[in-house]
Amino acid sequence: MNAVKNQNPGASAEAIQYHYDVSNDFYRLWLGSTNAYSCAIWEENDTLESAQLRKIDFHINQAKARGALRVLDVGCGWGTTLKRLVEVHNVEQAVGLTLSKAQAEWIESFKQPRIKVKLESWSEHSPEEPYDAIISVGAFEHFAKLNLNNVQKVEGYRTFFQRCHEWLKPGGCMSLQTMTYGNVRREELSQFIADCLPDSDLPSFSEIAEATERIFEIVALRNNREDYVRTWKTWLSNLKANRKAAVNLVGEEMVARYEKFLSLFTIGFHAGNMDLLRITMRRIDNPRN
Repeated sequence: MNAVKNQNPGASAEAIQYHYDVSNDFYRLWLGSTNAYSCAIWEENDTLESAQLRKIDFHINQAKARGALRVLDVGCGWGTTLKRLVEVHNVEQAVGLTLSKAQAEWIESFKQPRIKVKLESWSEHSPEEPYDAIISVGAFEHFAKLNLNNVQKVEGYRTFFQRCHEWLKPGGCMSLQTMTYGNVRREELSQFIADCLPDSDLPSFSEIAEATERIFEIVALRNNREDYVRTWKTWLSNLKANRKAAVNLVGEEMVARYEKFLSLFTIGFHAGNMDLLRITMRRIDNPRN
């Protein structure tokens, strides 16, 4: 497959590395053993690990990725979903995309021949063969910059979904998880988002729906913002419990910045200013123009 590359309308590699390449060991202190930097799916007596694994399995199931030949993870983080795909769900090859050098090096350290990580944006990706399923968890937030208007945002999002449509086999499914604006006007929160996540802006659900029209069918939708309240609180608690080690790794200023970041996002989700959407989509094989 030799799709034409498109200019990435979202965060630059430098912006991603600024946020994610702080220190793998620092992130592991508060993300826990799964190294999953996205909202978990909680049940009452869960640990962070069990809740994160439930989230990963949910997306694998929604994308119908079990036993697949090839699965793509767009924004693969530190590779927990990639490992789960090949080691638990019998996927032949799992391909991950990331713009974080630290994350790519971490994944390469697995020495897992069925996992391939690429240090590139979705806009640069040109697979040689189609995928059976696509998963993207916690990356879509970086697919638009703050200075774009709503029309430009939707155009950028639609280009992403068009690319996913090209990459998927007929009937293939995609499972997407993203933070979105909730009960708030974009202009009230967008600068705060960009300050926390440089070069980035959240989508609204309406923008996602418009961007997928006639190329993907939305077959399931969940808003689990309360799950994210619990996830942010757990991360913040972990960071405070390991604060001395964190300061030794990255310094007092960086730890204080992340404490503020985690606290403010906890408040934002609790208040409903932000939502956490899990969206299951099925490829429309004969889209109408």
